[in-house]
Amino acid sequence: MTDVLASSAVRLPATPEAVDAVHGQLERLWEVADFVPALDRMAFETAVVEAASNAVRHAVAASGAVLEIGVEATVTRRSLEARICEYGAVVPDLDPAALAGGDPGRDPAHGAGEPDTGENAPESGRGLALIRALVTTLRFERRDGTNIWTLSRDSPASG
Repeated sequence: MTDVLASSAVRLPATPEAVDAVHGQLERLWEVADFVPALDRMAFETAVVEAASNAVRHAVAASGAVLEIGVEATVTRRSLEARICEYGAVVPDLDPAALAGGDPGRDPAHGAGEPDTGENAPESGRGLALIRALVTTLRFERRDGTNIWTLSRDSPASG
């Protein structure tokens, strides 16, 4: 079993203010895990904040549900891991190729890989591409009515 050296968690309504709260959560995590190399902290934090921001912008609440996001981050000797949970959200229409590193010019949450030609087309799909570039693994699962994005980054942290 891998020993957790530091951890943090937050759960709140999926509003733009939640992204600021995630920033603050990670700042507090780095105070405890100051041994994590700066490059790993920056890359991991950017990926986590991008994933939380995507949840706030793109997650759709299930009928009658209140949409919330939760972010749990952990630091071990070998890796940084975060779970971004979309509570009360419907299952997104995901393109498996986008999760596996497919065409970053396609929006994985809209049209199962069809090009997004709307007003946001230049940005579509770039969030997942950025996240994939910054972490070692990116996984999506649906469990107990919650969308869960798990990001991990290998790190030579020694605490």
